[in-house]
Amino acid sequence: MTYAELKKNVDIRTYIIKADEALGSLGYTEHCFAHICKVAETAGNILEMLGYDDVVVENAKIAGYLHDIGNIVNRVDHSQSGGIIAFRFLSHTDMPAESVATIVSAIGNHDEGTGTPVNVVAAALILADKSDVRRSRVRNRDITTFDIHDRVNYSVIRSELNINAEKNCIVLSLEIDTECGSIMDFFEIFLHRMTMCRKAAERLGLKFSLIINGDKMV
Repeated sequence: MTYAELKKNVDIRTYIIKADEALGSLGYTEHCFAHICKVAETAGNILEMLGYDDVVVENAKIAGYLHDIGNIVNRVDHSQSGGIIAFRFLSHTDMPAESVATIVSAIGNHDEGTGTPVNVVAAALILADKSDVRRSRVRNRDITTFDIHDRVNYSVIRSELNINAEKNCIVLSLEIDTECGSIMDFFEIFLHRMTMCRKAAERLGLKFSLIINGDKMV
C-alpha cells in the first residue's frame, strides 16, 4: 500500500468525507481532503528534507492522510479511534507490520490532548497538522457569529512551515489580520499545540520557532 494507492481507495475516501461531515455538523473547521492532503505532503516533505529514507517518508504521508479518520466515530479521542481504524485497514494490505505499527502510533499520538511524538513520523505529523491554520478552513461565512476558533483561523492570511537546516530549526511563520483575531486569541487556543510542536521538533533534532507578523514569539 502506497500513499498514491491509498488516495484512490473509495472506502477510505468515503470515511474521510463522512468524518468531515460529522465535524461540520459540530461547527468545526474543514478536516477533509484539503487539510489531510496538505498535512500528508508537509509531513513527508519534513522527513525528506531531513534525509529520512523513502519508506519513512511514505509512512508519514499515509499517516497524514489517515490522521483524522477517527472523527467518523467521535471527535473525542479521535486520534485513538483513528489509529484503530487505520490498523484495521492497513493490516489487511501488503504493508509490512513495522510500517503499520509506526503509522498507527503516529495517528494515535497526533492530538494535543493525549499525544506525544513517539517516533519521527508522529513528530512530522504533529508539526504538519498543527501548522495548518488558515482562513479557508473556516466553514462559517457569517463573521458576526464567529467563535474564537473561527476568529483565529479566519485571521490567518498566510501560514508557512520551513526548515532552516543550517540553524537546525523549523519555523512556523504566520501573517495574522488583527482586525479579525488578536494574537492573544491565537495563543489562547494554540498555546498547547505550539508546545506540542516544540516537542515534535526536538524529536527530530530541531528547534521550533513561531513568528507572527514578523515578530518572533517562540
